[in-house]
Amino acid sequence: MKNTKLQFQQLNEKMAKFTDLQHFILPSLGWIKTIRTGIGMSMEQLGKKLSITKQAVMDIEKREKEGAITIKAMQEIANAMDMKFVYGFIPTEGSLELMIEKKALEIATKIVLRTSTSMKLEDQANSKKRIETAIKERAAEIIKNTPKILWD
Repeated sequence: MKNTKLQFQQLNEKMAKFTDLQHFILPSLGWIKTIRTGIGMSMEQLGKKLSITKQAVMDIEKREKEGAITIKAMQEIANAMDMKFVYGFIPTEGSLELMIEKKALEIATKIVLRTSTSMKLEDQANSKKRIETAIKERAAEIIKNTPKILWD
């Protein structure tokens, strides 16, 4: 993470633009059919623009609804409808930084609690406050030094 901090920041900024879409509900009929019918375009008309049959358009709409369509096909269809196809990923935690912090805290908690249990067995128990502080310190260390272990 040390060498890629700028890349990370730039990626996080790009992804932040999609955050508002996190709770967006997809059209139940799929984007293609919803937009096509919304703008009053028939299957025949879309098929003509794509050089395919009405039946092929019907199949494409079905595949999109089932989640079995390629990105390339979506781009071609968007172009045929004078639109731009956009896709992306949105961190469920709101940002990449929050996602990494959560993972680091999970790992740090396991490490600290495992050590704390050993110390307790040796009659050297730590206070709850000391354990919480140790978890935060360990999480910060994980974030700073070894983000790759977050994904194991």
